[in-house]
Amino acid sequence: MFALIVRRILWMFPTLFAISVITFGIIQLPPGDYLTSYIAALQETGETVSEAQVAALRKQYALDEPIHMQYLRWLNGLSPFGRVRVEKPVKADDAPNATGTSEAQEEEEEEYTWDFKYPDLGMSFEEQRPVTQLIGERLLLTTIISIFTLLFTWAIAIPIGIYSAVKQYSWGDYFFTFVGFIGLSIPGFLLALIFMYIGYTVFGVSAGGLFSPAYETAPWSMGKFADLLAHLWIPVIVVGMAGTAGLIRVMRANLLDELRKQYVMTARAKGVGRLKLLLKYPVRVALNPLVSTIGWVLPAIVSGSTITAVVLGLPTTGPRLLQALMNQDMYLAGSMVMMLSFLTVLGTLISDILLLWLDPRIRYEGSSK
Repeated sequence: MFALIVRRILWMFPTLFAISVITFGIIQLPPGDYLTSYIAALQETGETVSEAQVAALRKQYALDEPIHMQYLRWLNGLSPFGRVRVEKPVKADDAPNATGTSEAQEEEEEEYTWDFKYPDLGMSFEEQRPVTQLIGERLLLTTIISIFTLLFTWAIAIPIGIYSAVKQYSWGDYFFTFVGFIGLSIPGFLLALIFMYIGYTVFGVSAGGLFSPAYETAPWSMGKFADLLAHLWIPVIVVGMAGTAGLIRVMRANLLDELRKQYVMTARAKGVGRLKLLLKYPVRVALNPLVSTIGWVLPAIVSGSTITAVVLGLPTTGPRLLQALMNQDMYLAGSMVMMLSFLTVLGTLISDILLLWLDPRIRYEGSSK
């Protein structure tokens, strides 16, 4: 099993490299770039942009380089190992000039070495701020919402799916089936609008955002964390509703298939207790498809709730990604797509490890090979 996990981890690196090439190529497909949109916006306001200004901006954003050089520049920023500029000590006789650098430093060429470095994802064209800072501002809240949504989805879907399978064609099964179809059919953004309307008209409170106005810009404290928990349940329910309804149907169908198999009948004939028989054998096998979907559940929670996050005004990575794609902010959009891809690959690795733990047949097949 250890060798299988190591092999899965090693396969992550070429997979992420291939994804980075595809991601950068797709971002470059739309005609024009950020600078083209920026110049067009300036011209609409009546400002004139000279050729010299266009050339200077193109050089500033490194858009004058060939596409493969732009990709290598971006890839060097993504990698934790790359070219790092060597800081040269300033001599005492090298007095700084008006620009803040010494004449000796200006004359000498910059030297680079290959070493471990902090990932530098470049500068956002629109915000003029580091991409790592822009993503980091919203990554924590996105992670909190994703974890709570995943826990909410599994905590509701698995018990209801087990009950619907054991009590097939009962009134409870029909009720949960009806509720599940409603959850699958209602879009998340429409459910968010319903929550916002009910919260404002019935309770007189706003259902948007994750913080009260007093805590939006305040530093983290126990009071701010408690305020976050008080507002967190609405986006968790809205984002997790469709996933919960889908998993209920999957769990019910899988468990119904397992309950009709021979090993369940044999264990029942041997006198194994009903609850022990249910949880130890068929439920454990029926969880395999749910566990195997973690690879796409994690990025789906982050990116799939983009429209819902826009409606609720959530400060998560989804609206930031949408804005970056619309403005052709190359480094910001590409880095966020790579983050979602990393979540997919990481979720697949977690799924493989959990499947090895849940299903002994996988371990047996892996050891026989």
